[in-house]
Amino acid sequence: MTGTTRLSELAWLFLRLGATAFGGPAAHIAMMEHDVVRRRGWLTRAQFLDYVGATNLIPGPNSTELAIHIGHARGGWPGLLVAGASFIIPATLIVAIAAWAYVRYGTLPEVGGVLYGVKPVVIAIIAEALWRLGQSALKTRGLWGVGLAAVAAVVAGVHELIVLAAGGMGVALFHAGGRLKRGASATIALVAGVSSGGGAAALTGAAAVTATPIGLWPMFLIFAKVGAVLFGSGYVLLAFLRADLVERLGWLTEQQLLDATAIGQVTPGPVFTTATFIGYLLGGPVGAGVATAGIFLPAFVFALSGPLVPRLRRSPAAGAALDGVNVASLALMAVVSWQLGRAALIDPLTIAIAGLSLVALARYKLNSTWLILGGGLVGFLAF
Repeated sequence: MTGTTRLSELAWLFLRLGATAFGGPAAHIAMMEHDVVRRRGWLTRAQFLDYVGATNLIPGPNSTELAIHIGHARGGWPGLLVAGASFIIPATLIVAIAAWAYVRYGTLPEVGGVLYGVKPVVIAIIAEALWRLGQSALKTRGLWGVGLAAVAAVVAGVHELIVLAAGGMGVALFHAGGRLKRGASATIALVAGVSSGGGAAALTGAAAVTATPIGLWPMFLIFAKVGAVLFGSGYVLLAFLRADLVERLGWLTEQQLLDATAIGQVTPGPVFTTATFIGYLLGGPVGAGVATAGIFLPAFVFALSGPLVPRLRRSPAAGAALDGVNVASLALMAVVSWQLGRAALIDPLTIAIAGLSLVALARYKLNSTWLILGGGLVGFLAF
């Protein structure tokens, strides 16, 4: 297969995912696993899991970084750029249109009915991916123990990075002369010890709000800084942006920031497209482009570490640590899917949509995009 063909395949796949992948990083990862591992066979489940683990260890938008890693594995350095850009562009255009409507009409588009039907499908996609990825990752009783410990830690409020680090260290102890069972115990002990000392420091804004002139270069630097240091969910993104744009600079109101975050959460593709919405509010189409470039540029830089992942796997000690990180990553996905499920499966219809979607995925291998569109249509008609 020629390089041009591979690049066109990558572009088509990630353009489609960028336009239809609702539900946040956990759902995006599940949809990528469905297309890349099962339908196309570009990666094995083990290789896919290694890339998932790697993206969880670096800051930035996890699903975008995973797309970039897949692009490099499939098409080299050109594939890296094509896959990443293709995943970002559709979501950016959708959010920019929403921002235009918001500026023109002063309110968010009405999407409640569509999301009512889409969310149960997303839950089914995540659950089916967790089942399949878990079969590859949970290879021993010790790894099961690490996974359960990681779930308990996340539920208890321990920071995601601590859980991932503890998972890797716990499994690596096996290769330092201990037993894998002891590795799981060490994971629990490490997580408990760190969590007792408190999680991540809360962001505070002590300075009084004083509006400063809006410039494109300062805007780019603010979003590039966020993209370079942020770990965690869209709610962590909200905290970072609030500190800079609301409290320190006074460029946004609280309501504008909340509306921007809502758009990033409910539109397909990366949650970081919140930056596109904010950039449009602050500087029109040019501002949207500047903010989007700033927040996503670090992901392409960090993703240059992707070629190191196969080398890590060849090292017994590093491979063991990566096994632990992979299991902890699945634990994070499991907790997120449970939280999303409680909000999405709210009545008999949504439960039925999720159940039928799960059967369609597991038994009939139906393309997840059609399920997303079907769920949105059902929700629109029923809402």
